[in-house]
Parts: sequence; C-alpha cells; structure tokens
Amino acid sequence: MEQRKSMIAIWISLISNVVLTGIKLVVGWLFGSQVLIADGIHNAGDVIATATAYSSMRISNRPADHDHPYGHGKAEVLGSGAVALLLGAAAIYMGYHAVMALLEPPGEAHVLALIAAVISLVWKQWLYVYTMRLGKAVNSKGLIATAYDHLADVYASIAASVGIALALAGDYFDVPFLAYGDPAAGIIVSFLVIKLAYTMGIEAVNILMETNVEDAKLQQYKEIIESFPDVKRIDRLRAREHGHYILVDARIGIMGTLTIQQGHDIGRSIKEAIRAKHPEVDEVLVHLNPWYPDEELNPDAGPGITHAKTAANPGNGKK
Repeated sequence: MEQRKSMIAIWISLISNVVLTGIKLVVGWLFGSQVLIADGIHNAGDVIATATAYSSMRISNRPADHDHPYGHGKAEVLGSGAVALLLGAAAIYMGYHAVMALLEPPGEAHVLALIAAVISLVWKQWLYVYTMRLGKAVNSKGLIATAYDHLADVYASIAASVGIALALAGDYFDVPFLAYGDPAAGIIVSFLVIKLAYTMGIEAVNILMETNVEDAKLQQYKEIIESFPDVKRIDRLRAREHGHYILVDARIGIMGTLTIQQGHDIGRSIKEAIRAKHPEVDEVLVHLNPWYPDEELNPDAGPGITHAKTAANPGNGKK
C-alpha cells in the first residue's frame, strides 16, 4: 500500500511538471518574461528529475538478492543525488539568463504572466506538502527529493510572481527601473535553488558514505537494548541508512555461561523489539560477546564502544 501511494505521488508530480513546463514556456515566450521562461526550463529539468526519482524508487523496492544481500535501498539515494545535480544545473542556467536579461532592455510585463506564476506557486506548494508528508511517512528518499524539487519551484514561483508584479507596477506608475524586477527575481531564485541542491547533495553523499545515523536515534536503539535484563554491556552500536530503511549493528555483552540457544533468543528478541518500535529499521545484526561479573571493560573493545552496563553501575537493576 505504501509503495502504491509513493508511485501515485510520483506520477502526480511528473504530470504536474509536464503541464507547468508547457504553461510557463508558452506564456513566458508570448509575453517576453525572462523569469517565467527560466522557470519553465527549470520545470523541464524537473520532468527529468521526477522520472529519475520514479526509476530509482522502483529499483529500491526490489527485494534483496544474491548480488545485493542488503537490498537495493541506495538506488533512491543515487536518484536523490541525481536530482540535486539537476537542480544545481538548472539554478546556474536560471542565474546566467537572468544576468543577461539585466543587460538588455526590459520586456513589457503582462498580467497573464503573473497569473501563470501564481498558479504555479499554489500548485507547487500543494505538491511540496503532499510529497514531503508522504515521503517522511514512508521514509522514501526519492519522494523527499521530489518534494525538495517542488520546494525549489515554490521559491522560483514566488520570485517570478514578485518580479512580474514589480514590472507591472513599474509600467502602471511609470517607474522604469521596476521593469528589471523580473530578471532580478530570477537571480535571487537561482541562489535559493543552488542552496537547496547543495543540501540535498550533501545528504546523499553522507548516506552513500554510510555516515552513522543521528545520535538521537542511536540513543533510542540503545535504550531498547538496555531494557533487556540479560544485556550486561553494549560494546558497540552503529546504524546506517540504506535508502528508505536503516541497518543496525549491535555488539553486546551477555553472561558467558549462557547457552548458544539462550544467546540466539536474546539476539532475536532485541531485533524484534527494535523493529517493532522503529518500522524504518529493516535489519538488526546482533553480535554476542561473553561477559562475567568481575569484568569492567571488554578487552576487545575498539573505537566507538559504549559501555552501558558494568559491575560498577548497579543502578540499572540488572543482575
């Protein structure tokens, strides 16, 4: 059901981008609006970006196989990175043409260009809220990237609306310099889109480089593991995003005299508890280390070790 909702959202975004691209390019060309033409070309790039997100989401939802035992989740991250690159290229294009427009005599503003910009603004704001809400609900990097793409269009439409409105006001009140509000707005929106593209790109790179999830999430996983009486120590806890799901690695200390079956049951219970409270977690790998009452530190401890329970910390109520 969640996959179906995500695909519907992507198709709505794709069709919307095609329609808005046509409206902006035709109206911008007919009435000589540089910012509307630039925004229309940006929307044309959005069509490619949305198609990229759609393709990456389809790949990411494939089950794990022999060649990809951890699944295909990072396909969405690659798609998100591609969208960031397209946004950056579109922003540079918009900025260049806006600067060139400032060096030429301004065109005459028309109210239909303003109407087209306002329609785009309202439409894209709704699409941004819709796709972002759904993307966060299903933890889809592809949908979230598409939502940020819509947000870039919101910025562009705001700038276009303000720029065209200023140009119209300049014509009405006979204030010539206001006619340059259109290309000036294009320059502003290009900077906003570049900033958005940079943020998206950094996030994609961090996930591809398997950066640890934020400390708040690690703390939540840690608290769940510590809630098990048989867990005497947490030697290492790591987690990384793999697209729309998270993989968790935990190395814990349990009583060394327990049987293999008992250790297996503890590990399975920890995995089930974490996944029950955090549906975004797809896999939990639990490695067991022996623990004895007279131990204070794990002699095999390496970097990143978190000692949750030791004999010197009886306040947790565990035996």
